[in-house]
Amino acid sequence: MQLYVMSEEGFEHIVYSRDVLEFVTVANEYCGFIENIDQFKRKDFIVRLQKIFPLLYLKASLLPKVESMLEDEPERFMDEEDYNYLHQKILAKLGPFDNYQEVFDPLIQLSEEPVPGSLSENIADIYQDLKDFLLAYRIGTVEVMNDALWFCIENFENYWGQRLVNGLRHIHMLIVGSQDLDEEEKGKKEENRDNQDWILKNHYKDFYDEPEE
Repeated sequence: MQLYVMSEEGFEHIVYSRDVLEFVTVANEYCGFIENIDQFKRKDFIVRLQKIFPLLYLKASLLPKVESMLEDEPERFMDEEDYNYLHQKILAKLGPFDNYQEVFDPLIQLSEEPVPGSLSENIADIYQDLKDFLLAYRIGTVEVMNDALWFCIENFENYWGQRLVNGLRHIHMLIVGSQDLDEEEKGKKEENRDNQDWILKNHYKDFYDEPEE
């Protein structure tokens, strides 16, 4: 399996190849977008998802195959508290437009009832894997970067790639359908926190630019 690519300076590891770096760029854009969810109205948020979901799928599908180099799986940085907090923010943003019926899911074959899907869970699941990948990749050690890439590809093929296409189908129907996405977001809004107190921003603030005052 090819692990090195030719550059102007000679051979470099595949983790520095163009396809990988382009994926890193899009993954970083996606995570920054989700972390700044409060800046967007619901309709704008959904429309932006319509653009970045297919781009993310394309860039992930172009990643080169690699083999793991270390014995242990890459470290996971995003814990359950981070995930639950982010998921609730996304769920609050989507409101009544979160749920949909799955068209393809292995569980459908085992159940006579429709399998419900959740766009907020799709978004949060994709974010979790991409953020873990980015934070491991940022370490800069070739072996760690390589295994972070390997683990991310495995998860894309077996897990979050399907979440992407399932979620995109729902996003498409929301945008072209008759739903009023401009409907006022309902429910009690969470008390605003200082940006520096948001646990995700404390952990990951180096991965996106803070909004201008």
